[in-house]
Amino acid sequence: MKIAQISPLYEAVPPKLYGGTERVVAHLSDALVQAGHDVTLFAAGDANTRATLAPMRDQAIRLDPAPLKSDLAAHLAMLDEVRQRADEFDILHFHIDLLHFPFFQDMPWRTLTTLHGRLDLKDLPEAYACWPQFPLASISDHQRRPIPSANWAGTVYHGMPPEQYAFSPTPRGGYLAFLGRISPEKRVDRAIEIARRAGLPLRIAAKVDTVDRAYFHDEIEPLLSTPGVEYIGEISDEQKSDFLGGAVALLFPIDWPEPFGLVMIEAMACGTPVIAWNCGSVPEVLDHGVTGVIVDDMDHAVDAVQAVARYDRGRIRARFEQRFSSAAMARRYVELYWRVLEQGGTRIRLTA
Repeated sequence: MKIAQISPLYEAVPPKLYGGTERVVAHLSDALVQAGHDVTLFAAGDANTRATLAPMRDQAIRLDPAPLKSDLAAHLAMLDEVRQRADEFDILHFHIDLLHFPFFQDMPWRTLTTLHGRLDLKDLPEAYACWPQFPLASISDHQRRPIPSANWAGTVYHGMPPEQYAFSPTPRGGYLAFLGRISPEKRVDRAIEIARRAGLPLRIAAKVDTVDRAYFHDEIEPLLSTPGVEYIGEISDEQKSDFLGGAVALLFPIDWPEPFGLVMIEAMACGTPVIAWNCGSVPEVLDHGVTGVIVDDMDHAVDAVQAVARYDRGRIRARFEQRFSSAAMARRYVELYWRVLEQGGTRIRLTA
């Protein structure tokens, strides 16, 4: 099958530091190539991919040192290129929300759009109602709830390459870990309290977006002086195995409808259990009592620290490989591609 993957241009593919969507696009593209498909990746020029790269910008937007940039202009230029080349592909897989809808209204049956973000935002239901012909993929069933009537083709959970993460049979670092982004909905303040009450050190590897800098300085920075708390900033993929593998548990104390939560499966890949709040996709991703503990309050979260320390980390890694490998993700997407194309009556030029 000839497949076009259309990535956002904000981060490299995969991201050099923090980043979710572009990381998923990277692993999906590589896994599809490994499975024998002909994949073209439309992305920033600093991508590292097994697919054929169609560079749409010299580098990803976020780490571009240019002081003045237009993300809208960059994405519109990319869509013009994809539109001109559309006939080269059997299916166009978009990862840029609904930005492409007006440009591809005459061929929605040859597209699949994966929605990577939260959908409980004002204006979104009305917008998706304007283009009901576009088939959509969710990254969890919970993600769909704000727009249940949308044209959902299926749910495909994220996947990661197992070889990228080293399994750690024991938590040699003896600390709790927080990995991701510091923002009000991620609740690193909860993580700090859990670690303090459990009597374990906490290591925080996280980025701070510009929009969250005031929150960080006002609410979180004063908490970083708590004994045992270490803030190390953003880390790369190469650093994640040591960081996550050395932890007794990953703390995921979110306070928002998380669409997926990639960091949970990254921890699982290292054999590290997860303690997570019962929000959004968490019950779909974690197997309670096997790969982690799902909690509803602080007391249960603190109690869970001792419980997960006794978990079979080999079993956690095995569950990751079964449910969340990049190969499994690619297989599920190929099934969706065929379903979309068959429903649209498209004749496939090249089969895989």
